[in-house]
Amino acid sequence: MSALRWGHGASGLRRALWPAGRPGPLAEEGALSGVWGRRRSSSANPCEQDRRKDWGHAELLEVLEARVRQLQAECVSEVTVKRVGMARRLPASGGFQPPGKAQTGPEDIAAELSGRWAQKLDKEKFAMQKRKQRLEVKLQVRAQQLACEHRLRVVPRLLDAQLASCLPHWEHGAPQSDWEERLTRLLQEAPRKLSHEAEQAPKAESASVRREIQQQRLLAFFECCLLTGHLPLAHHVLVTFHSRSRQQRRLTLAMYNTVMLGWARKGSFRELVYVFFMVKDAGLTPDLFSYAAALQCMGRLGQNADAIQRCLDQMARDGLKLQGLFTSMPLCQEEQAMVLRAVRKAQPTFSLPPPPRPPPQVNTSPLLREIYAKSGPVSYPKLHLPLQKLQSLFQQQLGVEMATTVAVESVEKARVLTKEVLQARNTLKQLRAEWVQALSLGLQELKASEARAARAGRSTIFPYLCVLTEEELAELLLQTLQVLPPQGESLLSLAQQLGLRVFNRHTVHRKQLSSQVQALQQRYHRYLHLLASDTQVEKPHLPRQYWEALGAPEAPHEQPWPLPVLVQLGKKLAELLVEAVRMPGSVAAPQGPCTLIPVLYHVYSFRSFRQIGILKPHPAFTELLATAAERTLTFEAAEVPMLCPPLPWTSPHTGAFLLSPTKLMRSLEGTMQHQRLLDSCPPAELHGALDALTQLGNCAWRVNGRVLDLVLELFTAKGCPRLGVPAPPSEAPRPPEGRLPPGASPTHKAKVRRELARCLKVAREMHSLRSDALYRLSLAQHLRHRVFWLPHNMDFRGRTYPCPPHFNHLGSDLARALLEFAQGRPLGRHGLDWLKIHLVNLTGLKKHEPLQARLVFANEMMEDILDSADRPMTGRKWWMEVDEPWQALACCMEIARAVRAPDPAAYVSHFPVHQDGSCNGLQHYAALGRDSVGAASVNLLPSDLPQDVYSGVAAQVEVFRRQDAERGVRVAQVLEGFISRKVVKQTVMTVVYGVTRYGGRLQIEKRLRELSNFPQEFVWEASHYLVRQVFNSLQEMFSGTRAIQHWLTESARLIAHTGSAVEWVTPLGIPIIQPYHQDSKVLISGGIQSLTFSQSGDTSQKPNTLKQKNGFPPNFIHSLDSSHMMLTALHCYRKGLTFVSVHDCFWTHAADVEVMNQVCREQFVRLHSQPILHNLSRFLVKRFCSGTRSPKHSKNVWIGKLQDTLKSVPKTGAFDLEQVKHSTYFFS
Repeated sequence: MSALRWGHGASGLRRALWPAGRPGPLAEEGALSGVWGRRRSSSANPCEQDRRKDWGHAELLEVLEARVRQLQAECVSEVTVKRVGMARRLPASGGFQPPGKAQTGPEDIAAELSGRWAQKLDKEKFAMQKRKQRLEVKLQVRAQQLACEHRLRVVPRLLDAQLASCLPHWEHGAPQSDWEERLTRLLQEAPRKLSHEAEQAPKAESASVRREIQQQRLLAFFECCLLTGHLPLAHHVLVTFHSRSRQQRRLTLAMYNTVMLGWARKGSFRELVYVFFMVKDAGLTPDLFSYAAALQCMGRLGQNADAIQRCLDQMARDGLKLQGLFTSMPLCQEEQAMVLRAVRKAQPTFSLPPPPRPPPQVNTSPLLREIYAKSGPVSYPKLHLPLQKLQSLFQQQLGVEMATTVAVESVEKARVLTKEVLQARNTLKQLRAEWVQALSLGLQELKASEARAARAGRSTIFPYLCVLTEEELAELLLQTLQVLPPQGESLLSLAQQLGLRVFNRHTVHRKQLSSQVQALQQRYHRYLHLLASDTQVEKPHLPRQYWEALGAPEAPHEQPWPLPVLVQLGKKLAELLVEAVRMPGSVAAPQGPCTLIPVLYHVYSFRSFRQIGILKPHPAFTELLATAAERTLTFEAAEVPMLCPPLPWTSPHTGAFLLSPTKLMRSLEGTMQHQRLLDSCPPAELHGALDALTQLGNCAWRVNGRVLDLVLELFTAKGCPRLGVPAPPSEAPRPPEGRLPPGASPTHKAKVRRELARCLKVAREMHSLRSDALYRLSLAQHLRHRVFWLPHNMDFRGRTYPCPPHFNHLGSDLARALLEFAQGRPLGRHGLDWLKIHLVNLTGLKKHEPLQARLVFANEMMEDILDSADRPMTGRKWWMEVDEPWQALACCMEIARAVRAPDPAAYVSHFPVHQDGSCNGLQHYAALGRDSVGAASVNLLPSDLPQDVYSGVAAQVEVFRRQDAERGVRVAQVLEGFISRKVVKQTVMTVVYGVTRYGGRLQIEKRLRELSNFPQEFVWEASHYLVRQVFNSLQEMFSGTRAIQHWLTESARLIAHTGSAVEWVTPLGIPIIQPYHQDSKVLISGGIQSLTFSQSGDTSQKPNTLKQKNGFPPNFIHSLDSSHMMLTALHCYRKGLTFVSVHDCFWTHAADVEVMNQVCREQFVRLHSQPILHNLSRFLVKRFCSGTRSPKHSKNVWIGKLQDTLKSVPKTGAFDLEQVKHSTYFFS
């Protein structure tokens, strides 16, 4: 190598060192990449790239040193000759020499050149030596860091200087036997600073939302580490956070206690003391939980009594009671025994306090006094099944929930097993086996990556990935892939579902591994003695009371994971699904080498003017599924009705399913405020709601097989949208085919785009409806010959809902017609008449006629009724023309069986008969205001004919219209003849539930557009006019209602301005809080897409004033109608009736309708005999206006206005509530 070539610098070296015959790397890859070969942009993490760079520098230094030695040893003459030759040629070619430069000989030139090069190389060598030294230091530090990463940190770095000076001495100087004494001395140390909670209290409203979310995630991380056996990792992350002052502010005492409890269970006292050091260093004061951990550890190690006694003395000085360790701590039996062992070592005479007596089981609501009275006649109903059968059903349900999923055969029309179908099914089977392996491998890599991040001191999803095995997670992911719709699903929604499913399965597995399942089995078998038809108990009990009397309280419930954790976990799993699951590009001919394509791909789409990320299945995979036409649907266990009676609700955490976690109060995921309210509520105050939900869930159901057969006949053909049977995708409108011509006009292009968008929208809607019907009908077929139950829970207003989402009685006409009571009851004297009246109600043909006229009409139509029952698809099809065709058909069949029975009164009927409230929201408003005019309009007053409030409002609007038309108002003249009950009904119905004028205008606009002969150019103006007149009519007819509504709205507005969400307590004692807050954005970054979602449901966030004030009136009325329903349910149960409801529509056997009607009216009168508005006013004043106030604070100005408003309760009228008891059409 010549000196000239060397003179080109490092780039010359780079070219010289590049192996012959290989192309050089790209320039932007860096000068040193040639030493190592072609650089890979993503093959190494930053740490690994740093190490490669360091080793590259070191090797370059060695090459330079070798080059220096080579130059020093070379013969100088070669350099001299070349330089002299060049110097001699320059003058000959017209060049010049610089003046003053003496001519030198060849030897002098050579010496000068070699001297300069030597100086330059010496300088570079010195610089490289310095750089090498710095690199060696960096490499040494990095090696130490890597070693620390592999060795989890145990010893904390304390920020308090005094404590930090004690830690090394105590760690190294004290023998192991003195650790207990060190702990007691440490406990006596006063906190060095205010606790974080006290420090941050002034900032709670403004800056704590993000911190609270971070703290929830951290606490959940530590708890999950304990559950999965990664306690050293949890301790390492705790130490890392504690060692950095900014991160230490996120730590709470609960986090330190969680790690302490883990070390206490292991008997690791040294690590436990380290955590105590951190607690003191953070300025926190140990609580009862902290002392329980310390004493538990001492008990396991059997340490000396003096140290234990000093610990107990310090606990007493801190104001903590020793008995509290055994009465108020959620410790398991073994942990409690270890604490007791330690205490008795210091205090041998100590005895366990007696088990805490349950709080007085007295509900303070006067409405429930009769329900829980021990005197009086009681005839609680029994199930129709014997004990042995119920025990068998329990074992079946337990097996279903332990398996966590249910396989159900699809009712889609079975395809002929052609060669193509068999090949597609075989291909899917092979692909799924490969996908399970690929996903398992990917999960292992993901765990390793998350574990490395956790070792770096971050709270990652690593422990959550460990709650299930790789195989279980892979199966869960493939089940998710199976049900993904062709149009895809948003990544955020999919991530949340995946995270929640992992948590639910983890909860079930935890219960299986503990002794809970065996204890549950023993207790449930004893509980069935209360319900079975062939057993008796000594005294009549409500199911909850009997369950509580059978044993100790249930084990502590599993704390749900925070929503950000669920989304982050689900997002990682969804991304793994995208990355790992692939299939051949050509499934038809997979032989030989072929390109693998992703089964899922990630795209962006606009939904409601927002761009969201969507995961869509590849069309090839969708086509493969369609060709295979597999016959199995998979449901989560909690999505399917139960095969045995549900567990009675005994607390906000316990009830419904045997193992699957279920919320008492359903709410948005991540919302904790409802749960906190329920947990802080005295248990007895919830008994009314708990018992009502238990009673609703104890109703046994069966499938109406004849109706199901007819529906399946239509479903497997081409559907019948007119009857509510969705058509298959093949019936969807086809988008325009072919390409647009090159010269197409913009108008034509826009028309084609609109048509394409319409076809896609219709296809999506049809697929959604078809899937919903497929799930419902498949479950109905699966349960055809079984008895099943529908466990219930409630929303934040107290309204009740069945937990299984796909198959229940809250659905459409078709869904309701598929269900009937499993337990029958003879029709009795008037049962057949009620069946006939119910049928006429379902037709909607005689709404304004009295009951006797409806009965006469049913007898007149008996020929059509029997024809519909006998030949539903081939006869006169009278049933198809009514409002509720499928329920009407089911009722026709029941009537036909009854009238053909030898004795109709003895006929055992399973058919549910409905009694529906007459605009129930307005009924409650009229009763609250004692409004006589409004009460008459909604059938609170007795009358010979049913009053129709919608027709009344339409008539009042017509009066206003005629007056305006006479004054020459153009729109009033156009509307002549078009104002009907149908036009105003929806708006009248929803005004009571808070609809605004804007929403009401849209409703009326939709009705007007349905009128073919109405001039469409006047729709906008006419809808504005009509909504104004509807509101004016309601003001005229329901003056008391509008006053109450305004008072509720104004109260909520002022409460929101004080910075609080509206709260109240229902007459049955259920605490309510409105979950409307300002959105708090949460970001989950990285991966294929960063996810941003809103958390708007917690009390630390500012309330949304608009939603709070608009939501309070309808939500308050909903809480009243739910209270009325629950009271009716409890009293019907006390009388031995079967009772279920769809909000304000009550169901029972035909024989019991009269009894249910009596109970329904009595409980409505009792409910509204309470001073509901005055009780609400007193509660709100106490909750939001109590405490001292400074008049200078702006918040207190709002509180003053609020207090004045709350005390101005609207005045009531003179309506006599007792008249409701005699109103035939109150519920009818």
